[in-house]
Amino acid sequence: MPRKLTEDEERARVAAMSEIENLLRARGIRYIAGVDEAGRGPLAGPVYAAAVIFPENAFIAGINDSKKLSEKKREELFDVITETALAYSIFSVDEKRIDEINILNATFEAMNGAVNNLKIKPDYVIIDGNGIKDMEIPHETVVKGDAKSISIAAASILAKVSRDRFITAMAERYPEYGFEKHKGYGTKAHTEAILKYGPCPIHRRTFLKKLLGDKS
Repeated sequence: MPRKLTEDEERARVAAMSEIENLLRARGIRYIAGVDEAGRGPLAGPVYAAAVIFPENAFIAGINDSKKLSEKKREELFDVITETALAYSIFSVDEKRIDEINILNATFEAMNGAVNNLKIKPDYVIIDGNGIKDMEIPHETVVKGDAKSISIAAASILAKVSRDRFITAMAERYPEYGFEKHKGYGTKAHTEAILKYGPCPIHRRTFLKKLLGDKS
């Protein structure tokens, strides 16, 4: 188990995650939105994206790429992020739309939707990954940005928590699939349930073609 950082070490770590935002502010850019998505890979449910604008010198202890955090820690940070942010937005694109336009385009649609729904229009957008389409606001992509930028890390947490909450709620409606355990990802238990019961309304049919053949 890694050693717990001292307060000074944690502040230094978070300050390093703010470097991208600080360099942009040094260029006179005021409102910077970090954007990330959650749920590109699962067999079921929507893809979510979030956008977050922080005030200058924002500090959130423990913030990191959502994949490096426990579910409990993500839930704790969700409230801290939404209380600290100048503006945030969460946007989802459902499984029917994913089947219609494919997951890559649906992800871009979710990211654009999150940015466009911010109550403050950003001057600049930084996006996790290496591609985006139809983003009209000045922007750049940052590979592994959820580990390098406080704004993108925050967006990754909001998107992940929001999607997990939705899928957990769907577990009550469709208990035979065990969504609360795998969150829609293609685990052995999940694929076995699909083969036994067939797909439910929130499954992505285009993701099941290989598993079910023409039956999907």
